[in-house]
Amino acid sequence: MPAVLPEPTSLRIRPAVAADAPVIAEFNRCLARETEHRELDPARVAAGVAAVLADPAKGRYLVAEADGRVVGQLMLTFEWSDWRNGCFWGIQSVYVEAADRGRGVFTRLYRHVERLALEDSGVCGLRLYMEHHNAPARAAYEKLGMKAAGYEVFEVDFVPLSTAPSP
Repeated sequence: MPAVLPEPTSLRIRPAVAADAPVIAEFNRCLARETEHRELDPARVAAGVAAVLADPAKGRYLVAEADGRVVGQLMLTFEWSDWRNGCFWGIQSVYVEAADRGRGVFTRLYRHVERLALEDSGVCGLRLYMEHHNAPARAAYEKLGMKAAGYEVFEVDFVPLSTAPSP
């Protein structure tokens, strides 16, 4: 097991702003490349990020900033549960720059979201999507107390994403 690196000297969690859009879009492209071997269209991703930043009903981004630069992110989306008469916050687009992994960046992002959710009586829980074979992510989520929910995701993709050529 690798040693845990020291936390960045000044890690701050904050809501993303329009000026963060380029780094969020790039992180999303890196995430797709690393986890699904997909190359995303930069213009489409940039438009998608801008849409979230412009419309809080679509979601909201939180970023982790260390020493003045964004080193991690996640996006929150909202899913109503009629069974629980409450809203699940979905954690998506989780990314931490490779050089900053193992330093507690995602843990800080997650704990911030968890605290906000617990303060909001309309939130009934947190959920996230994870690529099935992403063992490091699974270990991180389980370490934070999350459990596999037993659901599988099915989809029909009306806007297919490109796939990187096999090496």
